[in-house]
Amino acid sequence: MTVSAKSFSVIICAYASERWSLLTEAVASVQAQTYAAYEIIVVIDHNPALLRQAQEKWTDIRVIANNQSRGLSGARNSGVAAASGDVVAFLDDDAMAEVNWLASMHDALLDSQILGVGTAVRPAWEVREPAWFPVEFQWVVGCTYRGMPQVNAPIRNPVGASMCIRRMVFQAVGGFRNGIGRIGTLPIGCEETELCIRARQHWPEGQFLYLPQTSVSHYVPQKRATWRYFFKRCYAEGISKAAISRLVGTQDALSSESAYTIKTLPAGVLRNLGLALLKVSAMRLVCAAAIIMGFGMTVIGYLIGKYAPLSSGVDQDVPSFPSGEQRQQEVSL
Repeated sequence: MTVSAKSFSVIICAYASERWSLLTEAVASVQAQTYAAYEIIVVIDHNPALLRQAQEKWTDIRVIANNQSRGLSGARNSGVAAASGDVVAFLDDDAMAEVNWLASMHDALLDSQILGVGTAVRPAWEVREPAWFPVEFQWVVGCTYRGMPQVNAPIRNPVGASMCIRRMVFQAVGGFRNGIGRIGTLPIGCEETELCIRARQHWPEGQFLYLPQTSVSHYVPQKRATWRYFFKRCYAEGISKAAISRLVGTQDALSSESAYTIKTLPAGVLRNLGLALLKVSAMRLVCAAAIIMGFGMTVIGYLIGKYAPLSSGVDQDVPSFPSGEQRQQEVSL
């Protein structure tokens, strides 16, 4: 599949009125791209007041309501259904893309074997990064973490805050599964992981590519820089991974976590202990402890999710999307 002049439909999903200033910055960063988006679609997740505010603010881009299940999966699916580009890109409403974001992903997609692309996601801490917070766990705040490739490389799935996926993927395997994506502030995730696994199972020769030299900055509020949120998010990640394992198979669901658990986390503990012994900072001991405790909370969540009944909120079926020809037939009817 080639990438045409109708390349990128960029979808930004939003749900909270208090994040309005962040949303405006996210939209502005897409409008400033060196490679222009074919269309920008802002999807408002079941917030009528925010929908009106966004429609009044942006008359030159599409602002639509999430007409599917409440939550990030439903909002993304609403955006995909409305999009008409060859490639669907996703940017979080609290993220800002650097100016070559779309251009870099466009160039990567010139390889027809690439199903989608993700970029680095750098944390933009509201106050400052907590001294105890391990870089190995920056996925807790939706960012790139230590253990991800340092050069362009295939990955199982991109970080959801900054990624693009070919339209044909949605047409072939369906959309984001409801029930495992974030709903409001509930820190459940991994919906993009499950989708990408389905895509790779459909196209074993296809790949998702990671571009570490291209990035977006992702705002991290102070309330997410706490021990409480850290443990809550780790536990939720375990629950999510268990659900995915039951849907697409344990081997595919945990393929990236194996190396992360065996290599990245032990190396992080040893590095921090070494720095503490060298008296670089006593806080390194706390950071090493955070790695151990974060891993423990994730395992607990996984075990509970593995043996508990699958949540009734997790859809067994995924939304389907018609091809361009099918759309035309539907319109003509």
